[in-house]
Amino acid sequence: MSRGGWTRKLPIEVRKLQVATPALMGVLSDTHVSATRARRPLDPVFDFFRRASVELILHAGDAGHVSILENLEAIAPIAAVRGNADPLDLIETLPDQVKIEVGSRVVLLLHGHHGKTALRAARAAASPEIDVVVFGHSHNPLIDREESTILFNPGSPVERRWNPHFGVGLLRISDGSVAPELILFDDPSHLANVTT
Repeated sequence: MSRGGWTRKLPIEVRKLQVATPALMGVLSDTHVSATRARRPLDPVFDFFRRASVELILHAGDAGHVSILENLEAIAPIAAVRGNADPLDLIETLPDQVKIEVGSRVVLLLHGHHGKTALRAARAAASPEIDVVVFGHSHNPLIDREESTILFNPGSPVERRWNPHFGVGLLRISDGSVAPELILFDDPSHLANVTT
């Protein structure tokens, strides 16, 4: 997605993006930022993605406020989808899905709220043409597989709900390999100790 495109409406529900390989992507979801909720807990996430030198950031929905996307975009280009708890301006601006071609690999980014569970929605989106489905909604960090498709949920960096950890992710893709990595933590300040 081009920089600075958060204020325009796009009529399509699925966007496509092409990225050269090899690529290192930062992955997060369910940040639930609002105009009244402090953004400070996300500063360690921003710092981590900067230190990792990610080339693209994937946000799997429920950003909560346009400012989170603008802050992430200051680090690297970003692809984002709308979530069920996003405000109207993001729901009208962001697509339901983004299909990202990374060399010969394909990543499908979605939130996961269009199914009985987020995992079921991700499984339903899996296909032989999709290498990775990145999703959120459940706040449950997960790497799983549906036949040949990797299912990757980074969890949430701010709301663990019933999960033992907060989470973000890294996704390394080359023509020869796809390597998702969960970065789990008990406190956002712990990200300062993570090396990539």
